[in-house]
Amino acid sequence: MTIEELELKATAIREDIIRMLEHAGSGHSAGPLGLADIFTALYFDVLRLDPKKPDWEDRDILLLSNGHCVPVQYATMAHAGYFERSELLTLRKLGSRLQGHPEREKLPGLENTSGPLGCGLSQACGMALGMRMNKQTHRWIYVVMGDGEQDEGNVWEAAMLASKYKLNNIIAITDRNNIQIDGPTELVMPLEDLRGKWEAFGWHVMEIDGNNIDAVIDACALGRAVVEKPVMIIAHTIPGKGVDFMEYDFHWHGMPPNHEQAKLALHELRTLRGKIKSEHE
Repeated sequence: MTIEELELKATAIREDIIRMLEHAGSGHSAGPLGLADIFTALYFDVLRLDPKKPDWEDRDILLLSNGHCVPVQYATMAHAGYFERSELLTLRKLGSRLQGHPEREKLPGLENTSGPLGCGLSQACGMALGMRMNKQTHRWIYVVMGDGEQDEGNVWEAAMLASKYKLNNIIAITDRNNIQIDGPTELVMPLEDLRGKWEAFGWHVMEIDGNNIDAVIDACALGRAVVEKPVMIIAHTIPGKGVDFMEYDFHWHGMPPNHEQAKLALHELRTLRGKIKSEHE
């Protein structure tokens, strides 16, 4: 896909996120909207996957550690062909495969169950060690993490383990949107110098604009070329990206739009779609 096609896809995914959350009447808005570019890059360019064979033995693995952001993963998976887009409107419904936090055994293509924060990197370490034992060095594990969840000690235990065992098939992506449910990350529990912390734990670190699809693709390619260390990509994103009244506002971390807000958000995203097309003419 061209960059224009990927940007349009990310916008369509954002539109589906708004529809899902409005219909569910609950869920998280800011994080999923901010992650749409990263998930578009992963599913439509970076990852080696086959939606028709979700258990393909040679596939890459994508783990979502901050599971409350799963609406973006569901929407992207639907666009990639894992299931029909109409099923997106079952988000958070009783008996739905699309639970409010990902449940691995519910939906083919989900690689981990995620509710308690801070566990995704530990899951990645276990899988990476298993792949090493099975001599599956051609497979990559990508793990998307929130910045707020890095308040959890489990994250740093996994960071030490990955560095000790040189788990160089792990590429972690931190969604550095600077918000969590109680407010700005730097007020709740300061994370900076975040790059310095990960480097001190023995990781190869890159910082990118996480809302630039080209930058995400390039960083993942560079990450695969690093042979001596696990890789951390600190992706600076805009929470609520694409919807002006949601952007940068931590109150939208765990709040869905109502009907009128959803109408306004969809109008903004349709306008953004037209802008993308005109920029690439």
